Amino acid sequence: MRTLLWTGPALALLVLIICVPPAAAQAQAPRVITMGGHGEVRATPDTAMLSAGVSTEGPTAAAALSANSSRMQAVMAAIKKLGVPDKDIRTSNFSVSPQYAKSNNDAPRITGYQASNQVDVRLEDVNKLGTALDALVTAGANQMHGVSFLIRNDAELLSQARAAAVAEARAKAETYAKAAGVGLGAILSIGEEGSPGPRPLYAAAPMVMAKAVPVAMGEQSVSADVTIIWEIK
Repeated sequence: MRTLLWTGPALALLVLIICVPPAAAQAQAPRVITMGGHGEVRATPDTAMLSAGVSTEGPTAAAALSANSSRMQAVMAAIKKLGVPDKDIRTSNFSVSPQYAKSNNDAPRITGYQASNQVDVRLEDVNKLGTALDALVTAGANQMHGVSFLIRNDAELLSQARAAAVAEARAKAETYAKAAGVGLGAILSIGEEGSPGPRPLYAAAPMVMAKAVPVAMGEQSVSADVTIIWEIK
């Protein structure tokens, strides 16, 4: 049996390797405080989006389409009369489909055809919305698929929401740091969560009156959420 004897520098190196843990070779991770913040700014929308159309029926596809085209031309003329530019008018749906009937055990049979044409209209003057709805119905639109509102230029509102989110995150971090008896150091990272942007609110709704059509615009909320990491002093 052979016995190895370690002496001098070799023994000192062995002791160093055993006593120093691998983690010591790496920089110690900083102590941190991680906090989130939410910012929200509300504003009255300045743009309206509406979707309207015409649905007609006829014994043949040609008859249904002819009736639809005639009424849709009147609807488009009414939109143009409101001063809406071509870039803000878009056909969003067009279809011609057979209509079926079934009795007893007989196979379904075609009884006629239905033609539908739908357009989306952007109004950059929300005060025209009530007038537009009235004009479309008067011109022959028999399908209204909804009205929505938006803020055309929300960049400044979004900047305000982001600043408010950062301020909230800092206020919470300072509260936690003070309670823990530590101080906030440098910011290590800032991240924005989700997709910031406007969302509708249904409060404080001013009324736009135009002829017999009252429209409630409500408000929109532009919001932002951030997560910030501070180093603990």
